[in-house]
Amino acid sequence: MILKKIYSFSICLLLLLNTTYAQQNKPTRLSPLPLKSETVNTPVISLNGDWNFAIKGEKEKKKIVVPGEWEMQGFKVGDGETAVYSREISIPGNWKDKKVKIRFDGISSHAIVKLNDEVVTEHEGSFVPFEADMTRFIKSGQNILTVEVQALTISDRLACTSQYAAHTVGGILRKALIFVLPDLNIADVTITTFFDKRYQNATLQLNTSIANESEKNAVAVIRYRLKDAAGKIVVEKSLTTKDINPGGNDLLTLSIPVKKPVQWNTEQPYLYQLETALLIGGRVTESVSHQVGFRQIEIKGNRVLVNGSAIKLRGVNRHSVHPLTGRSISADLDRKDALLFRDANCNYIRTSHYPPSEEFLAAADELGLFVENESSLTWIEHDASPIWKLWNYKDEKFLPFMINANIEKMQAGKNHPSVIIWSLGNESRWSPLWAKVLAVVKQLDPSRPTSFHDQCWGGYNNAGSKADIANYHYPGINGAVATDTMSRPVLFGEYAHISDYNRRELVTDPGVRAAYGVPLVKMYDSMYAHNGCLGGAIWSGIDDVFHMPDGRINGYGPWGPIDGWRRPKPEYWGMKKAYSPVVLKNIDKPHINGQQLQLEIENRYDFISLKNVAISCKIDGADVKVSSDIAPHSKGYLTIPINKRTDEIYLTFKDPRGFIINEERINLKDKIEKSVTALYNPSLTENDAAYFVEHSGVVYTISKTTGIITSAKKGNKLVLSQGPVVCVVPMNSEDGGKPNVAGETYQNDIYPLKNYPLYTLFASEIKTQQTDTGLVFSIRTSYINDTKGNIQYLFLKTGIVKVNYEIDYKGKEEKPYQYGMLMELPASYSTLDWKRKGAFTVYSPVDIARSEGHAQLNFRWLPAVEEWGKQPAKDWKDDANQLGSNDFRSTKKEIFNVALTDEQGSGVEALSNGKQASRSWLQDQHIQFLIADYSNNGSEPFYGSPFTENRINIKNKQLKGSVSFRIK
Repeated sequence: MILKKIYSFSICLLLLLNTTYAQQNKPTRLSPLPLKSETVNTPVISLNGDWNFAIKGEKEKKKIVVPGEWEMQGFKVGDGETAVYSREISIPGNWKDKKVKIRFDGISSHAIVKLNDEVVTEHEGSFVPFEADMTRFIKSGQNILTVEVQALTISDRLACTSQYAAHTVGGILRKALIFVLPDLNIADVTITTFFDKRYQNATLQLNTSIANESEKNAVAVIRYRLKDAAGKIVVEKSLTTKDINPGGNDLLTLSIPVKKPVQWNTEQPYLYQLETALLIGGRVTESVSHQVGFRQIEIKGNRVLVNGSAIKLRGVNRHSVHPLTGRSISADLDRKDALLFRDANCNYIRTSHYPPSEEFLAAADELGLFVENESSLTWIEHDASPIWKLWNYKDEKFLPFMINANIEKMQAGKNHPSVIIWSLGNESRWSPLWAKVLAVVKQLDPSRPTSFHDQCWGGYNNAGSKADIANYHYPGINGAVATDTMSRPVLFGEYAHISDYNRRELVTDPGVRAAYGVPLVKMYDSMYAHNGCLGGAIWSGIDDVFHMPDGRINGYGPWGPIDGWRRPKPEYWGMKKAYSPVVLKNIDKPHINGQQLQLEIENRYDFISLKNVAISCKIDGADVKVSSDIAPHSKGYLTIPINKRTDEIYLTFKDPRGFIINEERINLKDKIEKSVTALYNPSLTENDAAYFVEHSGVVYTISKTTGIITSAKKGNKLVLSQGPVVCVVPMNSEDGGKPNVAGETYQNDIYPLKNYPLYTLFASEIKTQQTDTGLVFSIRTSYINDTKGNIQYLFLKTGIVKVNYEIDYKGKEEKPYQYGMLMELPASYSTLDWKRKGAFTVYSPVDIARSEGHAQLNFRWLPAVEEWGKQPAKDWKDDANQLGSNDFRSTKKEIFNVALTDEQGSGVEALSNGKQASRSWLQDQHIQFLIADYSNNGSEPFYGSPFTENRINIKNKQLKGSVSFRIK
């Protein structure tokens, strides 16, 4: 009933707004902000800060921070209710007799702006800026500015803004300001750049609109100055306007030849500055400034070219999100996001599923990121949005809002060189309405290609879209091959979904996240190899988690390579490796010819040669000069001088923008571990209940009933309280159990899983034998569910205990996450040390996947899935729950040795060959220590192959393996 009422209200609102907001398929005015406005020293004044807040019709006012979401600040506004923002503003005296404008960069989702109780403007649509002239409403002295805001209006419904965030996204989300202009002013500047056929000389195309807001005719001179990065004037041109009537405009078009400008690209993001000044009588009355990047975008066949070079996009999807402020984030965070992703070797951001802020685009321009700028339209005729069960997605009354969402976004982002693709909308079904939207977008900006996020092959959500760039979401490993059969460039707008919906599995074992990098390398290698694949954006970029003021935690959850606090997670380091633009191919088997070592090297940059990359080479710690001049998208060899004594080579590759893109360590000599030379003769005693094995100072007790080792004591100290016992850990895709439409169900009450060994019923046969190598137990064991098997204990004279198992599995858990042998230790064995093979030669010291490390249990009980409302003080690896820290409780794959010790250094060390995995965690007041012969990447449902390639079914299968350990 409530849902039907909401839909009925929305439909009525839609019909009303359709009349109010019908557009003429042209951008509304969005003035460039003035640097100078006649004699005014401060032509722009921020309205950010404290405002008054109330529900319309209620008298009580409280303080609220602008920009910000009201719900993230503890305010509740019901469906159909109106929130009223108000504050006093003082208009400077030297603004008198000039035009005063007001601008909001994003209000969700419907706003009526009033000054002194007079309506200044009305706007529908979130995440896009709009402005209005408020001059005639200003009175002397203090003025009362009021903004009436409703959420959940038609633009919210078409964008699924609030549904997506799992709370009502309402409020003044982005910056607010007022600014002053002269009566004759610069209303708009549109900048486009083109190159000649050789991509050497360029044309700077300028379309400038001059507005006469005075009561008399006016003429002015427009002066353009293009300055290079050092501030030197490269070009200066002037034009004179026509005699502009009161209330009229003059559109000036100028094409300026620029000889051999430095090109803008993501690898060398060179920016010029264009200063546009309006002069009357030789005096500058207004000036504005824009950053200019010289770049040209083309599509040739199924490839996208920038400045004549084919590009490959390697990126992420990005939501504007912070745990405490929601969809309203600071300019500092916008820039930090751009830096974090750039430093992880991303060259592309898809702004899912709404336009980014001005500040983010400025950072992308400067730092070197391609941007796919997406309209705030999502899931139109998609199962994830239930409203389309009542609405007709082909109904023409939606068209004005769909067009407006695109053109307002374009008006805000058109002058940013980083923006190379206009995305019409997300995961929607193509219709004649979208065809009309596409026509408007192409008419407004033919210089950029368009995209539409549907499925360009197969039967699902494939209705024949006509955008310039085709899309496919969540392909498997063969997806890249299919792109070469398509006539359009194909973008994987969402791919390699980071584990998120298997939420109980994730809070149990963060090692699922550490498993992300290796299959991503394989996936991106395939994408890079096929020309028809434009690239892709990992889903997603940042954890979409909201810490609501009432103590709830909600959202879609932790699906980013960085968390909401902007800390890198394990997926970040895997992504950085997969996206490295410099790839060494034969690290394991380098070519050695005399005193030269050759590495196969691939330059995956789009624009620069490897001569632009700083290569640091250390041979056994000493610096050695090496270099390369391999062209973009080319392969070759890197030659390194060596001699017979050379042990280790360490290579570092640094991008010309100053960050490290890749590191590799090459060991030419095997590291030989010292073998155990001391020999111990194990002894055996028994009573009616148990066997007792004394072995290298440790006494093991083995139950005659079950055949299980029930304790191992070194002196009076208990080291093992049980095991090793065969254990099968099932895959678990539980998301937390809350009913949902599209998975936006992250919540406090998601708790870890408990894992136990197979329940042993009895040992039907136990045999013992003394051999030359030690004492052997051979045990025939029966488990629950009619599972039977053989267990063998080998107490070797070297001091090592080896346990072999071979069982015929009949259990209910058919799809394992892991299986192997599980040991149980007292909780005091809370320090973990490990060495493992590692898929990569170099890891970050804060990556839980690093090849060797030291971690503490540091368990803590949390009443929620993560600590609510508090910025973490430590690295992500040190976050903890009741099972232990992320570092401690995560699976370590390809282990050589793993040790659990107490404060005195006593403990258990497992020894392996680089083919097993280990996991340790606190459960039932004991440390559980699993050595797994099988381990996969978890049960995330949206990431197919290659992430899922190692999954198996063990129904009625034989499971076998072993564990070797010693007591320290």
